[in-house]
Amino acid sequence: MKIVVLIKQVPDTAEERKLDLATGQLDREAPDNVVDEINERALEAALRIKDANKGTEVVAMTMGPDDASQALRKALSIGADSGVHIVDDSLNGADTGRTAAILAAALRSTRFDVVMAGNESTDGRSGVVPAMVAEHLQLPLLGSLISAEITDGAVSGVRQGEGGTLKVRAVLPAILTVTERFPEARFPNFKGILTAKRKPVTTLSVAELAVPASASRTTVISTVERPARAAGRKLIDDGTAASELADFLVANRLV
Repeated sequence: MKIVVLIKQVPDTAEERKLDLATGQLDREAPDNVVDEINERALEAALRIKDANKGTEVVAMTMGPDDASQALRKALSIGADSGVHIVDDSLNGADTGRTAAILAAALRSTRFDVVMAGNESTDGRSGVVPAMVAEHLQLPLLGSLISAEITDGAVSGVRQGEGGTLKVRAVLPAILTVTERFPEARFPNFKGILTAKRKPVTTLSVAELAVPASASRTTVISTVERPARAAGRKLIDDGTAASELADFLVANRLV
């Protein structure tokens, strides 16, 4: 079985993230960049399948600038067998539609049984790219799972909803996304870090993927910096605090 895990390098969620007001894009230069946490959970799920089934191959795939190779190297150091890096200057600032088209084209050139990813990235939080990739590839999508089981011919899982849980199943090949309910990724050990340097990483450009050259359809019209949070209002209880609090909650539609 061959599992391709889509990973993404994002600004560290522990640091403050800002938009570049000139471009409307996320400022990726200031903070440290890390592998997206939910994508790491998808990678951990794939590696656990590999641990239980020794014939399983795990490939980490990412789209990003040159330094996104660091995310791939981490994925390789914790157990992925190989990596695919889609890097092209024309993809700078690509929107979700363009990103999904490129990823789908790269997946077409890579034989796979399952594609795994996080249900959303912690920078954009759109949560639509895996579904758009599935549409491009005409494959079933099992999205936002809280558990999953993959056999030789099918994948099944449980999706949490507001009213309960839903059991879903699809034959392979298929695409599935995981949530933060999946286990955290393992840490790389010394041996893994050393062997990662010898594992193959394939670099692909847009021209090699035979994808029509086109710009992103999404255009940022304007950006405004979020104002600093104002100090809250203090209520001094002189016998009317309860009434004032109730009026405040009603006025702000909090009740």
